[in-house]
This record gives sequence, structure tokens and C-alpha cells, in this order.
Amino acid sequence: MNVEKSARPVLAGKCLCGAVEYAVADEFVYAANCHCSACRRATGSAFKPFAGIERSKLAITQGADKLMLFGDDHGCDTRCKLCGSLLYSVVREGMFVHVTMGSLVDDPAIRPTKHIFVGSKAGWFTITDDLPQYREHAGTAEPSGE
Repeated sequence: MNVEKSARPVLAGKCLCGAVEYAVADEFVYAANCHCSACRRATGSAFKPFAGIERSKLAITQGADKLMLFGDDHGCDTRCKLCGSLLYSVVREGMFVHVTMGSLVDDPAIRPTKHIFVGSKAGWFTITDDLPQYREHAGTAEPSGE
């Protein structure tokens, strides 16, 4: 995992307590706000803003021994085991990571472009922006307009 060879800047990220730090290339392929119940429970929030990138473009630069995985190498949430911060999720059979945008120290070039899984969003939360909304995963589906 050599993120320094990236054509774009390398972004820094870290957990709340600072025990775990990572570097990720600013080459995110997609970004979204996920409202599924698993992401809501994992973050303790109405949704999880995340940016997706190939797993090889993220490297832990400090505190690898402080990581806590919930799941396995093919799909898991990765947290700091000291403060509990959710840093990223390993997805797509272990090939990609969904970096939680709130754990980034630096500002990425990408912004979320859609809301996904709005069919299971928190009833107490109202989406107030104009991004497309998808009842489930965006994939090839048309926005639901919810």
C-alpha cells in the first residue's frame, strides 16, 4: 500500500483520540450518504457520509495495533479500539474501503453525490438537500424522489 505514488494529494485521517492515523490518496471513486440501519447504528447518527476507494490506496500510518475490526477481511468496520471512532469499512469482497468522511483531517476533492438506503432512514431525520435519493443501493436504480 504505497499511497505516496499517487498523482493526486494524499489526505490524512485519524480517530478521535489520535491513536490511529491513516493516509489515503485523494482519488475517491464515489461518495454518498448512507441511511441504512447498519450505518446508522455504526455511527450513532442519521447517516454515514463515506467516500469509496480501492483498498490499496489507504495505509495505516500510526496505530495499526490499535485497530478493532468488526467482521472479516472481506467486509468489516474498522475502528480505533481505544476511542471507538469508525474510520472505514472494508467492502466489495475486501477490494474497496468506504472511508468515513468525518475521520478525514484534510478536505477531499469529492463530495457525496447521493443518498442511499433512504427507504430505511431514521424517521426523525429529514433530508433537506437536493441530492438524488435512492430507496436502496443506487446501482442502476433511478432516484426514488423520497
